[in-house]
Amino acid sequence: MEKGLLKNQYNHTHEVSLSPEVSSTEEIKNRMMQHQKLTKSKVVKRAFFLTFGAVLMAVGLEIFLVPNQIMDGGITGISIILSYLLGAKLGVFLFLLNVPFFFVGYKQIGKTFAISTLYGIAIMSISTAFFHPVPAFTEDILLATVFGGIALGAGVGLVIRYGGSLDGTEILAIIINKKLPFSVGEVVMFFNLFIFSCGGFVFGWDRAMYSILAYFIAFKTIDIVIEGLDQSKSVWIISDKDQDIGEALMARLGRGVTYLKGEGAYTGDDKKVIFCVISRLEEAKLKSIVEEVDPSAFLAVSDIAEVRGGRFKKKSIH
Repeated sequence: MEKGLLKNQYNHTHEVSLSPEVSSTEEIKNRMMQHQKLTKSKVVKRAFFLTFGAVLMAVGLEIFLVPNQIMDGGITGISIILSYLLGAKLGVFLFLLNVPFFFVGYKQIGKTFAISTLYGIAIMSISTAFFHPVPAFTEDILLATVFGGIALGAGVGLVIRYGGSLDGTEILAIIINKKLPFSVGEVVMFFNLFIFSCGGFVFGWDRAMYSILAYFIAFKTIDIVIEGLDQSKSVWIISDKDQDIGEALMARLGRGVTYLKGEGAYTGDDKKVIFCVISRLEEAKLKSIVEEVDPSAFLAVSDIAEVRGGRFKKKSIH
């Protein structure tokens, strides 16, 4: 894959040299240097957030969860149990148990993902050793559960968002999914139920239940970090008053709309489908606008993880 990307970059540079806009070899070199600088800046940005995310996860583990005998799911949960039973440092198990998934990730997903994952795991393991002597911020189990879960989820979410992973459970689930009739989500769920059950025998069932709560909080925090607080939504509207609805949305919401051609499968009539992307805070207002113009309009709203390009930026409404 990496060779293919390099080849595409070479072809792109070759095409630039034939363009009438480029008059000298010096300009080609300048453009190539700018491209390289952009690539380096992306690498630095990725490394920074991978580091920050891994350190944040280590804080959640060593400052909140582990001192209060609260677990996480996945390979991290197994590492916590083994560290407690064998009296060895948590970072050692985090690194040793996750490293095999570096090689699996390399084969299954790609080189960049594998390197990012190995880097994140190494930073996390070192950070847990660094934070281990630091006393817990709180001995209140509920506070430790909530804030540990938030720190854990924020760290994992940042690492996932920037192309890595801090736990090999999902990679393992992908492999099992190819050989057994279970989805990735089901495999992860079964795996975590087994780990939390083991944690119940080791730390006590009250700690196991707090661990499930911490896991749930972390799971939700991961979603927020990956998708962002200002989550976007896509809207599909089918109505005979498509023009009126489109103009109302542009005028009153300040959002651009796109008209798509459609055909009713039952009637065979031509239809115009209105497509629009809004923020989650604008959903109620959009629904009221559509209902006001055409109460019988078909309306479908779904979540979008990320929006790039186009004219998504909101226009000012006078």
